[in-house]
Amino acid sequence: MTAQAVALPDPARPTLGPLLRLAGPVVASRLGIMAMGVVDTVVVGRYSAEQLGYHAIGWAPTGVVLTTALGLLYGIQVMTSQAIGDGRAQETGAILRRGVAYAFWVGLTAALVLMLLGGPTLHLMGLEPALANGATPVLQVLALSLVPILMADAGLFWLEAHGRAVPGMVAMWGANIVNLVLNLWLVPGNSGFPVDGAVASGWSTALSRVALLLFIWGAILAWAPARRYGVFRKAAPDPRAASAQRRVGYGTAASYFIESAAFGAMSIFAGWIGTLAVAAWAITLNVAAVIFMVPLGLASATAVMVGRAHGARSPAGVVRAGMLGFGVTSVVLFIICIIVGFGNEAIAAAYTTDAAVRGMAAAALLLSCLFYLADGLQNVGAQALRARGDVWVPTATHMTSYLLVMMPLGWALAIPAGLGVPGLIWSIIIASLVAAVLLWGRFWWLGRTSSLSRTSS
Repeated sequence: MTAQAVALPDPARPTLGPLLRLAGPVVASRLGIMAMGVVDTVVVGRYSAEQLGYHAIGWAPTGVVLTTALGLLYGIQVMTSQAIGDGRAQETGAILRRGVAYAFWVGLTAALVLMLLGGPTLHLMGLEPALANGATPVLQVLALSLVPILMADAGLFWLEAHGRAVPGMVAMWGANIVNLVLNLWLVPGNSGFPVDGAVASGWSTALSRVALLLFIWGAILAWAPARRYGVFRKAAPDPRAASAQRRVGYGTAASYFIESAAFGAMSIFAGWIGTLAVAAWAITLNVAAVIFMVPLGLASATAVMVGRAHGARSPAGVVRAGMLGFGVTSVVLFIICIIVGFGNEAIAAAYTTDAAVRGMAAAALLLSCLFYLADGLQNVGAQALRARGDVWVPTATHMTSYLLVMMPLGWALAIPAGLGVPGLIWSIIIASLVAAVLLWGRFWWLGRTSSLSRTSS
């Protein structure tokens, strides 16, 4: 893990080459995050459609908590990028140290809450008792893994802000190998340990996240400049900087919570439809989540370049970096839509051998192509806005789009209107379009005013 950092020599004049060189390994790293979920879903789905339902429901609340907690850590990447652009790279070690301590306590608190309240909450949601009972131990095992995954991602965000995305990518895919081996060993129930199915897959994920933590921090330890930047020495207290770092995280976490909670609600609605619908929705959502990792990686790369231009006080650089991210994301997602549209049946068949579930999932995957582009662009737009110091407008936009539009519309179309899983997808299409238009409209408007405010102020 000794790859050189991606060179971004002039933050005030971002160009396509550096964006692509940074985005490539960042996208690969984000795909690695979801590859764990794909392996879990495929292995469990081929083992048992019933166990796949347990896995989907158990993942829903833990996914919401994990995504929200990752949002709290986003200040690491934003503040590090801005400090580098402003010529203050020596301060970035303190940013990481604050972020790691924060990650530990956030993860520990979230794990305890999920362990104690997750199971009873599933029963209160009106799910079938057997489904809630089967999902509860899955939820509890996944909750245990929150501390290592959050501490690992804190280091990953910091490395990426320094342009060192390749070590993070290698670490992520190394953890994926661990996850794959453990899934194949534990899920069938022949390992000698008293676990199988969805619970066994949960343990595979938990152990692979511990491996990721070791890999990421090994990469930081091996990078000599990390010592120069103060990663391994105690920094002087800086309440103002710590507060600014948390403020970035608050806005991002609120957005992530709103969006992930809304998608979690879609899983609950699917549970109300029936077991087969849950399985088909799990496949659809898993594929969408994997695809979403592409614009999520592009959004991180875009945000690094926007943040550096912001730190360098270059309004033109901020706009150019944002629009480069918009253009690359549009092209890449259009290609992905074509691939999924023509390969929907093969993708569904890879997830399950159940004919009924496969048919429902294939139809849902075809329809899902309509929201991939809008959903990806809204994420890139939100991250670009946060990187230039506009923290709370993306949160308000997500509240409008996903809480006020998607959730009620998803319930209405899927349940009373009787559209089932397609009704859930139509609600996502509409909400994502609303969010994309509002966020990029905001970015364009701020670009015209050429107003830059320092996040740390």
